[in-house]
Amino acid sequence: MPRKISESTVGRLSLYLRFLEEFERRGVTTVSSQALAVRGGTTAAQVRKDLSLFGSFGKRGLGYSVPELTAAVRKILGLGRQWRVALVGAGRIGSALFEYGDFRQRGFRIVCVFDSDPEKVGRAWGDVKIEDSAGLTEKLGREQVDIAILAVPVDVVQEVSDRVVEAGVGAILNFAPTQLHVPPSVAVQHVNMSVELEALSFALSRVEGAA
Repeated sequence: MPRKISESTVGRLSLYLRFLEEFERRGVTTVSSQALAVRGGTTAAQVRKDLSLFGSFGKRGLGYSVPELTAAVRKILGLGRQWRVALVGAGRIGSALFEYGDFRQRGFRIVCVFDSDPEKVGRAWGDVKIEDSAGLTEKLGREQVDIAILAVPVDVVQEVSDRVVEAGVGAILNFAPTQLHVPPSVAVQHVNMSVELEALSFALSRVEGAA
């Protein structure tokens, strides 16, 4: 497997997996690169190139076996195991993320939740009790957390990130609208909803300006 895979390639693989799972639910047993390309807004050549980075799949003229390719892409994306996840921030975003069923279905299990608000600490979310952020670093180490989701205000997110890194967590999903400074060994993904909305605003303005 190549050492370095672009984020855009990983993003397309995630899309291919969702399309393949949809085909499986519909009882489709084989699919072409062209069919995946049409769904993903790309080209058949790009689909073949993306998949070829990880091995040989399908047969020329016959397409891909949907069950086999689905299993292969899941394995490539690391979805063949359970990932232990910590959620830091029990506000509205944190609550929505905790309730998001697709996490559990894909092997992401939230094993602990933290917040600094005394009124929230001690509350039970399902079988998980919200804990005081003061004990964050020690608890993350004990729980052997793989991924930390940060749904905290921007003015504290770097400090929280530092404590997460200190605990040995290898990956962070950040919902605060700022870039985090972490060691190269720690994987970070940023989710900035304002940026996404501004991109849509730009696209709409361009359409309206051309009208």
